[in-house]
Amino acid sequence: MPPEGLSGVRRRPVQERSRQRVERMLDACAEVLDEVGYDALTTREVARRAAVPIGTLYQFFADRQALCRSLAERNLDLFVERLQRRLAAARVTRWADTAPIVVAEFVAMKRTVPGFAVVDFGDSRAGRRLLLDAGEVRPNNELVSDRLLALGVDTLGLAGAPWSAQVLLVAVEATDAVLRLAFRNGLPGDSALIEEATRLLESYLAARLDRPYHP
Repeated sequence: MPPEGLSGVRRRPVQERSRQRVERMLDACAEVLDEVGYDALTTREVARRAAVPIGTLYQFFADRQALCRSLAERNLDLFVERLQRRLAAARVTRWADTAPIVVAEFVAMKRTVPGFAVVDFGDSRAGRRLLLDAGEVRPNNELVSDRLLALGVDTLGLAGAPWSAQVLLVAVEATDAVLRLAFRNGLPGDSALIEEATRLLESYLAARLDRPYHP
């Protein structure tokens, strides 16, 4: 999604030059997050790294939380795009088939995408679960599960059911909890717990969405 679609952006960039500035600021934000974490992040340092005046930064972002919210949204867009390519290439036919790919992609982004280890789809510290969404009070994982449901049903043509949204939300919440445990001590993450997250997600999706089920 282009930067003008980010809800954390105070003023939508129209010109290409402005869009490039917003991307530079988000890149700088990710870089600083990796170096010092969220608590020590400052808008002044982000502006310096992005080579823009601090006033320019505030034209687009109200504060550091808005910066991180936009970065989290960009991360989610990137995650879905990468998943779509990998799932299409794998020609998945069942929800359970998506599990190892979803977990592997999340882990890969944790390890390689700047800022993702700190923010992913919202500030990964406990107690800050609403960072991604400023416009309405919805937890990050609810937004993530919505995107995954749309990807599975609308793009991949996987079976949907009236209870699919609830199942995907539970799947995301449970897998997220195990993956947070896996990365509790930082990168590269505990490989055994990452495998457990994959098993959990695969078995749950198989039982709830790939077999006849009536809640």
